[in-house]
Amino acid sequence: MEKPKLPEAAEQAVTIFSDKEWWAGIATTGIKIVGIIILAVIFKYVVKATIANIFKVRLKTPLRLSERRENTLFRLLDNVASYVIYFVAILTILSEFMDIKAILAGAGVVGLAIGFGAQSLVKDIITGFFIIFENQFSVGDTVRITSFEGTVEEIGLRTTKIKSWTGELHILPNSSITEVTNFSVHNSIAVVDLSIAYEEDIDKAQKIIEEVVKNAKPNYPEMVKEPEVLGVQMLGASEVVIRVTSEVLPMTHFKIARELRKTLKYELEKAGIEIPYPKMVTYHKEQMPKEQK
Repeated sequence: MEKPKLPEAAEQAVTIFSDKEWWAGIATTGIKIVGIIILAVIFKYVVKATIANIFKVRLKTPLRLSERRENTLFRLLDNVASYVIYFVAILTILSEFMDIKAILAGAGVVGLAIGFGAQSLVKDIITGFFIIFENQFSVGDTVRITSFEGTVEEIGLRTTKIKSWTGELHILPNSSITEVTNFSVHNSIAVVDLSIAYEEDIDKAQKIIEEVVKNAKPNYPEMVKEPEVLGVQMLGASEVVIRVTSEVLPMTHFKIARELRKTLKYELEKAGIEIPYPKMVTYHKEQMPKEQK
């Protein structure tokens, strides 16, 4: 009996899979792809290490930028280098299967079509470029953007990442950043309001406060200037409020204010000066005896 003939497509498949040269080509292409991936990973590591070393050297030169600016540019160049290396690796791998010129020509047409449909993406990139170019804020700054407040973790060409003090990470498209409050550019002011009871000697209390703040600066390197006692700030319902201010490094005013409050309270208590607190006075009315009939 004659063997049943296979369909033409099946015969072609058998012929192809039986061809040693075809398998050799597949193996060669696979090795090339693996080699391209390995080279891309190695090259990415070398480029990132080179960028890191360049910034380390810049930190020791008199032409260095601010630390905030250095961190921002380092993160940005790191991301851009990764994108470029991956893009070149993908094009090199695709060139093993098709004509790279046709890919690039088609990419131009597709890119034009995508550009019309991805205007928000283009806006994100342009806004991100101007944020970095104008140095509006940098990595490590404490900022408020709309309703989000925290430390800038990363500034990319498309998004900005902000970490709040409670740990949440907010990722914002750059195009949505229209107003920014940066708390890390200029020095902060620590403000301490101390309440003194009306019964106490205000002049004596103020002198004690002045002596304490006069000796406080050497203990706190965050202080830029010696604290200043402004005097009576307010006359409250049950207390006289004396205000103390101190110029400190950016975003250290909360810490310094807490430390000053603690020290001043301790010294005022040592001097016997009372800090007022709510009191309640109760009057008991004696009940008159009932008249006997």
